[in-house]
Amino acid sequence: MPNLMIRLAERTRLPCRAAMRPVLAFGLVATLAACATVDPIQDSAEINQLLTDRGAPALGWETNRLAEDQATVQAWLAEPMTVDRAVKMAMLRSPRLQEQYGELGLARADILEAVQIANPRLSASRLAVEDGPGSQLSYGLAMPLVDLLVLPSRVRLARAEHERARYQIAAAVMDVSLDVEAAWYAHVAARQVAEMRAAVAEGLDASADLAQRYFDAGNISELQLSREQAAASEARIDAARAAVDARMARLELTTLIGLTGPEADWQSTTVLPLPVAIEDDPAELRRMAAESSLTLLAARREAEISAGAAGVTRAFRLLGDTGIGYEREEEIDGARISGPTLDLELPIFNQGQARVARAQAQLQVARARLARIELSSANAVDAGAERVRVMSDIVRIHREALVPQREIVVARSQEQQNYMLIGVFDLIRAKTEEYDAYQSYLEAVRDYWLARIDLMRVVGARLPSERQASAPTPSVSDILTPPAGGAMEGMDHSQHGAVPVLPAPVPAPDHSNHGGHS
Repeated sequence: MPNLMIRLAERTRLPCRAAMRPVLAFGLVATLAACATVDPIQDSAEINQLLTDRGAPALGWETNRLAEDQATVQAWLAEPMTVDRAVKMAMLRSPRLQEQYGELGLARADILEAVQIANPRLSASRLAVEDGPGSQLSYGLAMPLVDLLVLPSRVRLARAEHERARYQIAAAVMDVSLDVEAAWYAHVAARQVAEMRAAVAEGLDASADLAQRYFDAGNISELQLSREQAAASEARIDAARAAVDARMARLELTTLIGLTGPEADWQSTTVLPLPVAIEDDPAELRRMAAESSLTLLAARREAEISAGAAGVTRAFRLLGDTGIGYEREEEIDGARISGPTLDLELPIFNQGQARVARAQAQLQVARARLARIELSSANAVDAGAERVRVMSDIVRIHREALVPQREIVVARSQEQQNYMLIGVFDLIRAKTEEYDAYQSYLEAVRDYWLARIDLMRVVGARLPSERQASAPTPSVSDILTPPAGGAMEGMDHSQHGAVPVLPAPVPAPDHSNHGGHS
């Protein structure tokens, strides 16, 4: 469009052309500067660098290597779904990531629009004298003066907005990876709990069958029979709920990764890792959050942008729709006149008060939002670190106290039942309580890792303590059938030996000559 202005000025061949050159040159240079400021094709390397600096996985799907990505996913699906593999697969397949990356494209479009000046306006008129010879011709070309004056500020603010958008999109990508990680922990724990509840339900069903035989032989009361049957019914209900929870947890993980159809039939690892030995220092985490939190960095950049926009609005509020241009007229007698024009809006009634007030309000909102995020970030780090520490203690109490104590109860109950000091149903009850303790232990481990993921969200980076090696928890098969000697990995069994599983049903003995044990 500036070329059109130059051509029109040259066609007039008038002395005022020299006066127009500075205006035309300024408009041309400013327009070219705006076009060179923002590249419409955003390189994902900038976002990947933000993610890598925070220990998060880099994007993968945006390279559009469909065949290669498909082969990579198929190779990963052939192996058990570990937490790292689930996150990497989500980087290739997650629809949420594609949605977030699309948001960056919208941000780029907004930035390109912000740095563009309004198009020049071309005017033309032909006025004829009634009942007379000849006509008056006029041509004009005008550009908005305010757009030209504020363009350097727009470019500067657009660059800051582009950086803020990258922070925001990178934070969203990191949130997706943490969501996948949390879903993996929830899935593995739900699967283990479902296996535990199924084993307990099977054992208590056997106990109820045994109670029915004892009752038929007249060795226990109807009350005892109903108690065992009710326990078996509750166990079946718990097993059914646990199975549904496990299926829903698997479905959530599958959806987050972006798998469907045959690809959804993947296998997963069966155990969770134990907590790390030494947790992170909250003071160090607060420092990391202040420097690494992408949400906090985006809020700071937003406040800076709002402050700059408010300053520009105040500085140019009186200009309104003022424009500059060039006009040429050809009179009826053939004379030609031409020269620059100024279309000045007089700030009598409207002095831009609304624009200034709106910009100031947006600045106040941005600063208040920044203060809120800074305050909540510091407090959330402290609360999250405390929660992680408490959950680690709960896991430790399970490992070192509750589970070994329950196993001792079962071992001693087994001895008493062997000498017929207690009934078999008392032993089954003790074993059920032991399995409940194991389930509570597995859920505590799950909650510990979920607490760490929440802490990573507020810190904005992976935690330094992840570099510590972490042993696995025992699998459900290890719990149900512990090895000889009772030395199950991840548990302190130093005070007792092997623990039996729930007893299988045995023929009801004939105690018609003496009372049975209830």
